[in-house]
Amino acid sequence: MECRIALVNFAPVILALPNLNLMKLNNVTVIGAGTMGNGIAQVFAAKNFNVVLCDISNTALEKALATIESNLQRMLKKELITEGEIKQTLSNITTATDVTIAVKSADLVVEAATENIDLKLKIFKQLDQDAPKDCILATNTSSISITKIAAVTSRPDKVIGMHFMNPVPVMKLIEVIRGYMTSDDVCSTIMEMSVKLGKEPTEVNDYPGFVANRILMPMINEAIYTLYEGVAGVQEIDTVMKLGMAHPMGPLALADFIGLDVCYSILNIMYQGFGNQKYAPCPLLANMVTANRLGRKTGEGFYVYTEGAKDLVVSPKFQR
Repeated sequence: MECRIALVNFAPVILALPNLNLMKLNNVTVIGAGTMGNGIAQVFAAKNFNVVLCDISNTALEKALATIESNLQRMLKKELITEGEIKQTLSNITTATDVTIAVKSADLVVEAATENIDLKLKIFKQLDQDAPKDCILATNTSSISITKIAAVTSRPDKVIGMHFMNPVPVMKLIEVIRGYMTSDDVCSTIMEMSVKLGKEPTEVNDYPGFVANRILMPMINEAIYTLYEGVAGVQEIDTVMKLGMAHPMGPLALADFIGLDVCYSILNIMYQGFGNQKYAPCPLLANMVTANRLGRKTGEGFYVYTEGAKDLVVSPKFQR
């Protein structure tokens, strides 16, 4: 039996946040030094925020700093920034492996850890304990309930979603998600800060998948079903969407870029949240995740990824 839930509009609970001033939000801590975390750290540092990039792994932090410098050098070659701006951006970033130390002076924390609800709840419990009481706690989650994350803290009014798009330095959108208890002051502050970062924020409410992934993931899932059912091959599916729908990247290549494990996780969250079969992950996607064929991050998904290759090559698993 299909389960349906009624979605109703609600009036946001307005809780006062004392002495909130955008000009005073200078110190930003980013939790997680992966692809999203280092990109988020870069965009804040480029706008002269003091950034602490925190990860449990020194190796991950070293890799993140190298990635940021490489990104900046690429921008320099395109004459988008100067040598001085590179030096300034890098000087605005420090690193830490201890969360308690990383957040002790934070005005804003942006969590960008793995898309795992248990991990995020654990992190937010610690952030709530260690960050200053007026610090805003944001999460870069692409699908997990902001309200659920906020509920494990003593400051649900100061918890909000900041869903950056990948690659963060390039993509303009920030999906700003307000939880059930997020205050108007916190929401407006994050909207203003996002503009200061040179982004275009869009405010949405807290339902599974929000807006971006509620629309994107079913499309990707349907593309995988189209392959699974033998309607067309990998390249054919992506070509139809690129040339017929003017998408810059086909849905299967995009799934590889995002990470098939991430796609699978988001679809499951929407499936569980709405109880609707249309969000159930395709069995082929489930099998690929189980086999650790996750796309670019593992070197193979729907396509094979080799260093220096200019053209996408379909995985032997799907070659006709």
